[in-house]
Amino acid sequence: MTSASPAPTTMLVPDFPFSYDGWLRHPAGLGVLPPGLAGTPVAVVGGGMAGLTAAYELMRLGLRPVLYEAEELGGRMRSVPFPGAPGCVAEMGAMRFPLSARSLFHYVDLLGLRTSPFPNPLAPSTPSTLIDLGGERHTARTVEELPEVYQEVAAAWEKALQERAELATMRDAVRRRDVETLKQIWNRLVREFDDQSFYGFLATSSAFQSFRHREVFGQVGFGTGGWDTDFPNSFLEILRVVYTEADDNQVAIVGGSQQVPRGLWEHPAEGCAHWPAGTSLASLHHDGRPRPSVRAVARDGDGFLVTDGDGRRDRFAAVVYTPHVWTLLNRVACDPALLSAPLWTAVERTHYMGASKLFVLTDRPFWRDTDPRTGRPVMSMTLTDRMPRGVYLFDDGPDKPGVMCLSYTWNDDSLKMATLSPAERLDVLLDRVGAIHPGVDIRSHVVGDPVTITWESEPHFMGAFKSNLPGQYRYQRRLFTQFMQRGLPDAERGFFLCGDDVSWTAGFAEGAVTTALNAVWGVLDHLGGATHPDNPGPGDLFDALAPMELPYDG
Repeated sequence: MTSASPAPTTMLVPDFPFSYDGWLRHPAGLGVLPPGLAGTPVAVVGGGMAGLTAAYELMRLGLRPVLYEAEELGGRMRSVPFPGAPGCVAEMGAMRFPLSARSLFHYVDLLGLRTSPFPNPLAPSTPSTLIDLGGERHTARTVEELPEVYQEVAAAWEKALQERAELATMRDAVRRRDVETLKQIWNRLVREFDDQSFYGFLATSSAFQSFRHREVFGQVGFGTGGWDTDFPNSFLEILRVVYTEADDNQVAIVGGSQQVPRGLWEHPAEGCAHWPAGTSLASLHHDGRPRPSVRAVARDGDGFLVTDGDGRRDRFAAVVYTPHVWTLLNRVACDPALLSAPLWTAVERTHYMGASKLFVLTDRPFWRDTDPRTGRPVMSMTLTDRMPRGVYLFDDGPDKPGVMCLSYTWNDDSLKMATLSPAERLDVLLDRVGAIHPGVDIRSHVVGDPVTITWESEPHFMGAFKSNLPGQYRYQRRLFTQFMQRGLPDAERGFFLCGDDVSWTAGFAEGAVTTALNAVWGVLDHLGGATHPDNPGPGDLFDALAPMELPYDG
């Protein structure tokens, strides 16, 4: 008799360990509307992953979601194709997805999209990784092939997590979906680490007393690369990622991640209440296109008036708002009464990470050529402490074009790019990467113009994603729990925030999906609907799973 294999890890976030993937899969569905409310219009603002998830599931409930989008469907799942190279895309936002993101993969699988291993540093699918720190370069396939200092840093990170954050116990509880253990340990850790930065955790850990070890860890890290741009952030942000293995076992979506939100827009849904078979979100919109950007949201009796960029005003029973919450401060004229004063404070205090990328198309994946001197590939996935920071290499075979992400940077490193034109960025980066890989004529292989982005200068985003600073747990709790509106004043009901910056795991599409599902439950409850007793939703189980409350005074 063989023992059962361990349960797969899921992004079961310890703050609110609700099994969203199980709720989605249950044959009873997400809920039922009261009689007579089928076809009721609900506004969904924003056409990213959160907006399309919310709109798709509201449609399946029998409501009429009306989607508003200022630019193009996809949000930060933005895949830019290279001209003349079918299938080659630059992933300007989300590009790697942990297999533990099981709610996201519910939709990836629904759409029949394929995935491939993401070439992270030292990942099994990555042919080689070059680490360039302080002018010293080391090439390896695994951590064990690197010099001893890297083994020491890897061991120090593991030791610090086991000794101070109960890593093994928490990962086991996540796999087993052991809510009692998760809540018991996590609530203690929230009290202990809410005021602690990531760097502060390292500097106060016995395993990281060497500054050299902290420096190497910051520049290289393990899994997806360096961690130093997260050093000022709350250590709780890091623990959520580590516990749920969100920084490991990552895949790319073949053909581009933007296929997921765009696919949900076009997908003929099955099992819809009210709507005929084959109904899609596109078919519910005039000319198959979403409405333009939203200019204003105001209360109108027991509903809402939404004004779009063309000046059109429409009335809705509820509004689901998915863009970055900062857009409520400067892009949308929002009735102040829609949120309480403490929630407006949380919106104001939200902290966003900056990020820049630059991609180029190459004539072929020349980096796989063998260097006759070393027997290794002539170029490797690269982590460096210099301006490019991360260089990623993508290909679909030796006879097809290749794609290089010549630079992936965050925060201060991203700002170094912000004032440069795309051509200037390319020129600088080719010089810097060329110096790290001497003798490799990268320029001769580049085809066409670069594709680049700096998310903090994108007017409808103003940053890549939220990441809380120390002491901001209380603000995050307010934003996440805003979907629970029973007992609130009427002026604060029916307007629902969601999106990855409202989630506990910002920067991950899983957080966009799960908070969108919270909003779907909120709309259902607001309109008097209910979930099936065999498939309770996040609001039904809220009291049992609710994020802990830290004291505000004292």
